[in-house]
Amino acid sequence: MEPALYIVATPIGNLGDISRRAVEVLSQVSCIAAEDTRRTGQLLSGEGIKTRMLAYHEHSAPQVAEQLAARVAAGESVALVSDAGTPTISDPGYRLVRVVQDAGLKVVPLPGPCAAVVGLSGSGLPSDRFAFEGFLPNRAEARRRRLGALASSDATLIFYEAPHRILATLEDLKSVMGGSREGALARELTKSFETIRRASLEELCDWVRDDANQSRGEIVLLLAPAPDQEGGEVDPALGELLRGMAEHMPARQAAKLVAAYAGMRSRQLYDYLLQHKED
Repeated sequence: MEPALYIVATPIGNLGDISRRAVEVLSQVSCIAAEDTRRTGQLLSGEGIKTRMLAYHEHSAPQVAEQLAARVAAGESVALVSDAGTPTISDPGYRLVRVVQDAGLKVVPLPGPCAAVVGLSGSGLPSDRFAFEGFLPNRAEARRRRLGALASSDATLIFYEAPHRILATLEDLKSVMGGSREGALARELTKSFETIRRASLEELCDWVRDDANQSRGEIVLLLAPAPDQEGGEVDPALGELLRGMAEHMPARQAAKLVAAYAGMRSRQLYDYLLQHKED
């Protein structure tokens, strides 16, 4: 097999989703760098693959990546897999990719399952533009601050979230974005209890609060783009708030803060301030 680092996507739940090419590569490479050798071992066993594994994860020392690159340089082939899905997506595998690339060696990515894309495809939310945000901060204050910075995004936003934080995150989304903003919760994708629901953030909060089952398993959380208010009128009360804030801080900063609060575009509010600076 050609010496290279092969990026191999593995199933996110349903083992039937592994591709024939993935099985072929995993069977033929010299070794497999796995995030969790026990979990990957179960997948390999089911496919009758006996390739040797070694651990590569977020706690691995930089020397491990250098050793793997050295193997490729010596003519071996190495496959990189994560616990589930596509390696390097919300995963430290990108560090290994960089080391191999910087050594002038070949990297071969194989397409396959990715929870973020699977969730988006079944969400019913706009998919012409989307941004993957991974996991939000654990602490509530930092999480709300990050959401405020994203409030006026014109792309569908995709997050991963832990089950024990999903309700708190939905509450923060509702608080920052407004309860009427549309979102989607995709849970246990490709598994027996797969659930995908698109609704307002208000409804999603109530649903998760009332049904403990929705706080279990692997979760992808999606948020619809901010309403397109380009060219629309600024509410008088909002305009008064905006002008008052602009008296105590730069106009751009005031526009950005109010945009995050109101779910509008900061450019529209900044233009409003420029138009009314003499008022």
